[in-house]
Amino acid sequence: MAALAVWCMSGTSVSAQEENGFKKFDVKEDFTENGFQWFRDAELVAAGDKEKHNAMTIGWGGIGTLWGHTALTVYVAEKRYTKEFMDKAQYFTVMAFDVADSKVLRYMGTKSGRDGDKAAALGLHTAYTENGTPYYTEATMVIECKTMYAAPFDPQYFKSDVPRRQYSNFPAGLHTMYIG
Repeated sequence: MAALAVWCMSGTSVSAQEENGFKKFDVKEDFTENGFQWFRDAELVAAGDKEKHNAMTIGWGGIGTLWGHTALTVYVAEKRYTKEFMDKAQYFTVMAFDVADSKVLRYMGTKSGRDGDKAAALGLHTAYTENGTPYYTEATMVIECKTMYAAPFDPQYFKSDVPRRQYSNFPAGLHTMYIG
């Protein structure tokens, strides 16, 4: 199982993302973000290929270790356009943006890719990893994940009122958990 591929903006690039100013680094050794706080400000998740892809803002996620591997978990609701790309793709990317780019996160979280090209509307430049996974060159960090597991939440396994309340009036439907 391959480790997460992670790139951060840097003046000296050493990876295939060199043309976009990113530097590859070891997420186990060099990821300094607080895993409990990283998703709080929202990130983008993207999936698809060079023919067709989509990205959306996510506020739920986790990063850590699972099955002896570095793992990143994201959640996508069943009615989100990005879900069909997540279900088909072998890889997905999670992207961080500067707080100054909060318009990107707001727009990507309120508009649907079904209605048009959100990246083009924002002036974002799409690039692709060596695996063909889309990302935006304006991101400050890109984490590419190979999906290891995906499953929708099942209400019969909700053990508290927290998820019951979350989904009692949530129009996008239940989320699917993707572990990369």
